[in-house]
Amino acid sequence: MKTTAKLMAVIALAAAILAAGYWWGNTQSGPSAANPPKTLIPDRKILYYRNPMGHPDTSPVPKKDSMGMDYLPVYEGEAAPSDVVTISTEKIQKLGVRTEIAALRELTRTVRAVATVQADERRLYTVAPKFEGWIQRLYVNTTGQAVKKGEPLMDVYSPELITAQHEYSIARKGLKSVEDSSPDVQGGIQRLAESALQRLRNWDISESDLQTLQQKGEIGQTITLRSPVSGVVLEKPAIQGMRFMPGEVLYRISDLSRVWMLADVFEQDLAMVHRGQTATIRIDAYPEKIFNGEVTFIYPTVMPETRTAKVRIELSNNEGLLKPAMYGRVEFSSSHRKDKVLTVPDSAVLDTGTRRLVLVALGEGRFEPRTVKLGMHADGYAEVLGGLAAGDAVVVSANFLIDAESNLGTALGGFGHHPSGSTLGENEQARSGAASVATSAAASAQATHRGEGRIEAMDWAHATVTIAHDPITSLNWPAMTMDFRAGDPALLRPLKPGQKVGFEMVEGPDGEYVIVRIQSSQAIQPASANAAPSNQRGH
Repeated sequence: MKTTAKLMAVIALAAAILAAGYWWGNTQSGPSAANPPKTLIPDRKILYYRNPMGHPDTSPVPKKDSMGMDYLPVYEGEAAPSDVVTISTEKIQKLGVRTEIAALRELTRTVRAVATVQADERRLYTVAPKFEGWIQRLYVNTTGQAVKKGEPLMDVYSPELITAQHEYSIARKGLKSVEDSSPDVQGGIQRLAESALQRLRNWDISESDLQTLQQKGEIGQTITLRSPVSGVVLEKPAIQGMRFMPGEVLYRISDLSRVWMLADVFEQDLAMVHRGQTATIRIDAYPEKIFNGEVTFIYPTVMPETRTAKVRIELSNNEGLLKPAMYGRVEFSSSHRKDKVLTVPDSAVLDTGTRRLVLVALGEGRFEPRTVKLGMHADGYAEVLGGLAAGDAVVVSANFLIDAESNLGTALGGFGHHPSGSTLGENEQARSGAASVATSAAASAQATHRGEGRIEAMDWAHATVTIAHDPITSLNWPAMTMDFRAGDPALLRPLKPGQKVGFEMVEGPDGEYVIVRIQSSQAIQPASANAAPSNQRGH
């Protein structure tokens, strides 16, 4: 019995130990506030790939830059710490940073074009007789002379006109002689007279002259041609005494009480111009006057040389100030939408070529670059279709300086240096002079990185040197061409472009790497005499 009892006790103790172990394992590995359950993170969407050096260019597909470095993916919802730029209040004042609120506006775009005055084609007339004749007398004998409708232009002699008048005169006398004849005979004579009159009408003889012929029955040796319209004589080939043939143009007359303005509108602006739209016109000859017209037609073709299309504007010219071929400027005011849209000033937009950015002021000197989608532009403002909300404050001046600082932070991050945020202004004195690395003692207190390369260019005024360097292992930098600033400008005096150099650099307070020592490779390795000829040839 005792043995059985001991066995049962051992079994119970083992079961208790197993239960306690199971409970302990659950409390340690199970979900808790300190150890939340691991969940699978769904694949994030890649928006684009950015330049690893921080340059403002992106790519929709993976690629490498000119130095062979892979572009870095930017995921949806990702906000790198270096995206936010922090600027001191003092620096904001020095840069003249200004912001403006993104607000709803009714965009009215003004399209401007050059134009010339043209005669209304529907008010152009020609005087071209339909018979052969000779000009006996000219009443209107100068180009540019104003004429009224029905005013005599010239007297002409034509055998055909005289023959037609004789036919009518004979028919008119015949009607009197057959007054007592049958109706058929009278009707035949009447049709003959009407036929002679109709022939004169077809030759554009005026009704007043025909009435004189009917009333008096007198046959003249000449007949008067009159103006068919009121207007101005544009062309006058007619010369007194000349012979003319049927259809030959003797006068060109235009009614200039209404004229056309033909404006050359660029094809990208054609969507903002439509029929019935009001246009404001300024003529160089009358700078103090403003003319108003209406768009009546948009021509269906574009001039391939200028990429412009003709737009016809009609306007009144009762004072006669507008003359054909005059030069002027036209403005069309058009609203793409009748409702208000979210807008920002054009100066707030930074265009990288593949995307457009604005800098949003977050307060306390912090600024965030944000990609936006833009619509139409109108008179200094751009429509925002996405990326901003009404009330966001955007930078409208000095934004390119802030963006340059943002790109610097991104570039340092690509080299393995990850600042918590770019700072502009706090270390201005350290960055502006050689005091940041003025002495070798200060340099020795920092990590020194060594490199070798060839000088590509030098800027003594700003104490900078462009070096195509070999890989720098201590910084995990690949071979590339970079600009460096010398802590002491005197370091660059004995150097010149094309030399191979060895250099040492340290990281400044703002993350910028500054050269503290630099020498030509010949000075570092004087024993390599065999290399000297090749180096000389390399120059």
